[in-house]
Amino acid sequence: MDRRSELKLEYKNRPRNIGIFQVKNKINGKILVGSSLNLDKAYNRFLFGLSYGDIHLNKELLKDWQQYGEENFIFEIVDRLKPNEDPLYDYKEDLETLEILWLEKLQPYDDKGYNKREL
Repeated sequence: MDRRSELKLEYKNRPRNIGIFQVKNKINGKILVGSSLNLDKAYNRFLFGLSYGDIHLNKELLKDWQQYGEENFIFEIVDRLKPNEDPLYDYKEDLETLEILWLEKLQPYDDKGYNKREL
């Protein structure tokens, strides 16, 4: 195996950064709670979506971002899933359960946050 193939394999097999994040508005204290199978990419997606306006799905968060500016928001990782020894393990169900727990704990709805209640 050549060096390039080794590096690709090593990258694919490294533990993923999976978990729950929150985006906090420093001005009004509102938060958005979310989850991702790749927290590093989630941060980049978050910044890109808000920086380019129309592609961000949460219009209330986008409005505040445009009003208060990027410097008044914090992206924080609040919880991580531990890596499973099985490289083919599907984390989706575990991640959904963890996100539900954090939504229940933080209640980021209405005046406290940007999340929408599920019906």
